[in-house]
Amino acid sequence: MKAGLVGFAQTGKTTFFNALTGQHAQTGGGRGDKPNLGVIKVPDVRIDRLSAIFKPRRTVYAEVLFVDVPGSRGKGGGFDSATLNALREADALVLVLRGFVGLDGSAPDPVRELADFESELILNDLVMVERRLERLRKEAGHDREKAVLDRLNAALQAEVPLRRVDLAPEEEREVSSFAFLSRRPLLVVLNAAEADVVQGVPPALEAAASERQLGVMIACASIEAEVAALAPEEQREFLADLGVSEPAAARLIQRAYALLDYVSFITVGEDEVRAWPVRRGSKAPRAAGRVHSDIERGFIRAEVMRYDEFIEIGTEARMKELGKLRVEGKEYVVQDGDIVHFRFHV
Repeated sequence: MKAGLVGFAQTGKTTFFNALTGQHAQTGGGRGDKPNLGVIKVPDVRIDRLSAIFKPRRTVYAEVLFVDVPGSRGKGGGFDSATLNALREADALVLVLRGFVGLDGSAPDPVRELADFESELILNDLVMVERRLERLRKEAGHDREKAVLDRLNAALQAEVPLRRVDLAPEEEREVSSFAFLSRRPLLVVLNAAEADVVQGVPPALEAAASERQLGVMIACASIEAEVAALAPEEQREFLADLGVSEPAAARLIQRAYALLDYVSFITVGEDEVRAWPVRRGSKAPRAAGRVHSDIERGFIRAEVMRYDEFIEIGTEARMKELGKLRVEGKEYVVQDGDIVHFRFHV
């Protein structure tokens, strides 16, 4: 799972990246065009509570790979090739907008930045679609691909990002190789001055994000970086002084995980308590394959407990007595928070 931290230059996104990962990546214009990479654990109180109950040898959280993509330096001037390649490799995008006075004294305009960034994505997709359609018109066949691309072309011409175009599964397969940028899920983060964070997301940006059906949050990257550098106990005291319960970085990680449309099922035992990420809507055999390919191949059944019921009742034995441990087959769709034990034979 890879989330791209993106935006224009001088928005503070690398400072955010450092706050998320605990790294000390170079900020500003001297970093070159190489993306920064960091694997980040997804905070999950369910894993914390289950680890306290089972006391396993190992506790494993779900993880998201964050990629700090080099910033585009020319609003409306197009992405360079390094930025484009990094964007296309990401499963979802987290767009950092400037909400503070710039180094040159310029006032922030996050609504315009959002519109400019969305336009860049749409333009790059439009060029790709038009080139492909031009080739297809010279060839016989490919009727289904042409039909889908014509629909997408119409949407892009109308400046509609492709994430807002509903495609049937067979249409999705026709264009799955294109890596369209405006089809990527997108989360908006306003990097504001510390004094402005308590005011919340400005109404104009809230409206712009809502119009585009995007999630939006506000945070101060410099404060988040300070919090990340503290010891856990000092973090709690610092956050308490600010009147917040957890770092914005933790909320951003959780929302990025949800943006990727993943859920977590959980395996428990003395050896390990672990969160396993799967795409929402995955059936039990596919989820079993996350643990091991042999389990998917030899899948027999899944024994499932709901997390909240297990916490209330306390033991697997008691769950069985009360009929709360369910036996599910191959068509069962795994839900977020399911505690699962797979039965299989190879």
